[in-house]
Amino acid sequence: MSFQLRREEVLDGEQLKSMLDESPARAAQAILMAAREGVVDAQALLGQILLDGRGIAQDQALALRWFDIAARQGHLMARNMLGRCHEHGWGCVADASVAARHYQIAADSGLDWAMYNYANLLATGRGVVEDQPQALSFYHRAAELGHAKSMNLLGRYLEEGHFCPADAKAARDWYQRSAVGGDFRGQFSYAAVLADEGRVDEALVWLRKALDGGNLSFLRVASQALASASDPHIRAFAAEFNQRFLQLCEERK
Repeated sequence: MSFQLRREEVLDGEQLKSMLDESPARAAQAILMAAREGVVDAQALLGQILLDGRGIAQDQALALRWFDIAARQGHLMARNMLGRCHEHGWGCVADASVAARHYQIAADSGLDWAMYNYANLLATGRGVVEDQPQALSFYHRAAELGHAKSMNLLGRYLEEGHFCPADAKAARDWYQRSAVGGDFRGQFSYAAVLADEGRVDEALVWLRKALDGGNLSFLRVASQALASASDPHIRAFAAEFNQRFLQLCEERK
């Protein structure tokens, strides 16, 4: 496979994924060349691999610069990643208010991930004045675009009647769509609904998926929630979630 990318070539996502999987270092060089030639998608991707240290030495400050270059040319995901960098202090001093401005720009331009990230800040009052109805609106917009994480959070608002009329059926539908879309929190939420309906075997399938994909913070909270479940089969999963949590903690040492 050739790793040479010319300026006029459109970068194909699947091709780039194959390149990075096959030979990260060679792929990184091709991406770097294309970025220097002005290919905007390559500039955004270069920022990502610099951030991750994939095929190239990790450099968060340089990643931030390439995200900025691509964002200035209208690349929405690069704009979203600028927000992520400023939110988390990757290559810069963390500043949620700066992050919010980048998220809002990309969100207003239609990027689902930016809608989700901006909604998170609105929901928690980080970098912006807390505004739950606006957060709900952005979660809803992102969910309608197919964003699985937003689907789960929209379901939560609907289930709890939080700044909207409670609607258990709609909440269930969004949880299911989130679960099918691959969000581990959505899978956990959908499993809880199925368990409440007495469909324990189906709930266990989705709990297994959530266990396989969950991150540290989720696994810790989920194991605690499962420990108090009424059904013994559901409750037994608490130990597996806790074991996976401890395993990930050990791997990060």
